[in-house]
Amino acid sequence: MDSCCQDKSSELEALRGHQSKVLWIALAINGGMFGLEFFVGLLTGSTSLLADSLDMLGDALVYGFTLYVVGLSTRWQASAALLKGFVMAGFGLMVLAQAGYHLMSPEVPDFRIMGATGVLALLANGTCLLLLTRRRNDDLNMRSTWLCSRNDIIANVGILIAAAGVLVSGSKWPDLAIGLLITAVYMRSAVYVIRQATTALRDAGYKDTTTETGQPVV
Repeated sequence: MDSCCQDKSSELEALRGHQSKVLWIALAINGGMFGLEFFVGLLTGSTSLLADSLDMLGDALVYGFTLYVVGLSTRWQASAALLKGFVMAGFGLMVLAQAGYHLMSPEVPDFRIMGATGVLALLANGTCLLLLTRRRNDDLNMRSTWLCSRNDIIANVGILIAAAGVLVSGSKWPDLAIGLLITAVYMRSAVYVIRQATTALRDAGYKDTTTETGQPVV
């Protein structure tokens, strides 16, 4: 029995180590890309780049939250996932505010800079997604983190489409449209994560109450 417990403990420690290593790499990539995209987005007046930069910041915070709860209880992991869901929703609202501001501005973003930055962001997020895919089924915490990374890929492709649209039309509307589409994707994922985390918290509370009383609470 002792040997079995020790083996299981070693497996858990190895799992936590693998998760932490992946999350630290993803945190560094997203932190760096946030700074780059935010600066370029302000420089070019691109709503889609600003939206993606804010998402990069949100993901960096998400990875930080995830690192904090790696190896902790289901309740802690569900709480972190819930917080991540609200962070995603909050950044979605920020994107809407940015889109409203640029709607009133006549500035047309530079499609060349948009395209180059979009390609770089796609490569960075592709690396994160590849790393996280192997760990996405470990638990709810890693699953919600993988969803954030998947959304980044969608957003990066959207930026490239927006850059092509600006090139063809010579207007800001493709950039604004893609920014709003990115927001819709993020908000949908935020709602999904919040629902899953709420269910997990409710189940954890039910189990805790049953353990304490020996009777399920009706």
